[in-house]
Amino acid sequence: MRTMSLTFRLAGLLLLAAATSACGFHLRNAITIPPELNPVRVVAPDPYSPLAESLADAMTGAGAQAATDPTQPATTLQIFTERWGDTPISIDELGRAQEFSLRYAVIFALIDAEGNYVVPRQAVELSRDYVAPPADSVGATSERELLAKELRRDMSTAILRRVGAALNVTHPERRGNEVIEP
Repeated sequence: MRTMSLTFRLAGLLLLAAATSACGFHLRNAITIPPELNPVRVVAPDPYSPLAESLADAMTGAGAQAATDPTQPATTLQIFTERWGDTPISIDELGRAQEFSLRYAVIFALIDAEGNYVVPRQAVELSRDYVAPPADSVGATSERELLAKELRRDMSTAILRRVGAALNVTHPERRGNEVIEP
């Protein structure tokens, strides 16, 4: 009886391994910044932008050297605008908004030290829906704040993915962490 249970467990494990390998799931490669683009500077209209700080940390994590001297020519991740918006998406019987869509849009470009666009100027927009009862509730503002923090983190990831995709096109010899010899 015990060997039969062990056999079923082993068969179930093999079936699970076969099913997950057949689904096409693959981990994303890490983004690496080519050495010729170093040093890198992140510039935003707001000098205290949490998105700019997050992107600077992520670029450093991708192998970029931070530009410390503002007079030194550097590759620049330029954030042109950051916009937030709340749009009501449902109302109650009294006409008060109950459900909102929180939208976050950023326009950015990556420009190398010579002034050439590595990633052309483009927009990324993310949104999340949340419920905010019209009556004053204690947790309503904190839910919006948590969603805003999550959207900033997701925006940083989305921008880095776009930069990584553009680098795979402009520098095809570098894909992820591996260097492909021509």
